[in-house]
Amino acid sequence: MKVVRLKEPGIWETLDVEKPNSVLSSGEALLKVKKIGVCGTDLHAFKGQQPFFNYPRILGHELAVEVVAVADDVTNVTVGDKCSVEPYYNDIVGQAVRRGKTNCGEHLKVLGVHVDGGMQEYFVYPAEFLHATNSLTDDQLAMIEPLAIGCHAVDRADIKEDDIVLVIGAGPIGLGTIQFAQLKGAKVIAMDIDDAKLEKCRQITNVKDTINATGDVEAELASLLNGDLPTVILDATGNATSMMNTFKYAAAGGTIVFIGLFMGDVVFHDPSFHKKELTLKASRAAMGSDFGRIIRLIEAGKIDATSFITHRIKFDDIPTEFEKLYTKKNLIKAVIEL
Repeated sequence: MKVVRLKEPGIWETLDVEKPNSVLSSGEALLKVKKIGVCGTDLHAFKGQQPFFNYPRILGHELAVEVVAVADDVTNVTVGDKCSVEPYYNDIVGQAVRRGKTNCGEHLKVLGVHVDGGMQEYFVYPAEFLHATNSLTDDQLAMIEPLAIGCHAVDRADIKEDDIVLVIGAGPIGLGTIQFAQLKGAKVIAMDIDDAKLEKCRQITNVKDTINATGDVEAELASLLNGDLPTVILDATGNATSMMNTFKYAAAGGTIVFIGLFMGDVVFHDPSFHKKELTLKASRAAMGSDFGRIIRLIEAGKIDATSFITHRIKFDDIPTEFEKLYTKKNLIKAVIEL
């Protein structure tokens, strides 16, 4: 079978390896990869800008798969099932996991980051992290994991109906975050530096109010909100300047959630932070329960899972086409097809 591996930053290698044996250990499933979403993590890894990362590595954690074989003791999926993959697991049960925070365990492993991921035709994975539904398309299944990032971030923000929510970054994570915030009944504002992305955001999410971050954001917020400020800010940019500006935009008593991350320090003015009594939270990965919830929301037509897919490349073309994604006009989400 074929494997595409990132040998080092900027350099791919295509390998021909033996297909995994269908004789499985307890709890395992053999999976055929159908679609792979390209994540910002993959792009950062290609450029050598991804923290918590080692080379060489098989990338890919936004996956749609089909179950090819299961161990005798597996009961949650069966051969032929189409699944979304929960790509994070803890091989050691540490303090965070004991407290129910499986998404940020001290020994957390993420497919395509800490261990090899889905840019291969077949792989073996613990069946307990598979979420089956034969009512969704492969495209929809591949988008469940990035949607789960926004879902978890909204849960972290503890949004109420009377909140004013500012989502910064109109990429795929931001688009998902907006949809989950809207389900809370709150007023939602989207912000980005790209007018084309903001237009796409309005089309997909029907969000009414958008702001271009290159302008006078504080003045626009004051005008839009009659002098008020956002009570919840979710930053999905992974941009240092954007993230540190959130402290200026937040209302007193407000909450800031950082979804994206960058390789550096967050710096803010402590007296202003205390004066406003702000709450600052990180949001990492997602919970296993988010996957089933999102599947049900997509099936019910309450979440749009695929409108932000703008580009596609073939699995065999990854070595020649992947880098070109950086230059694609109006790229929001690319999908690799096997």
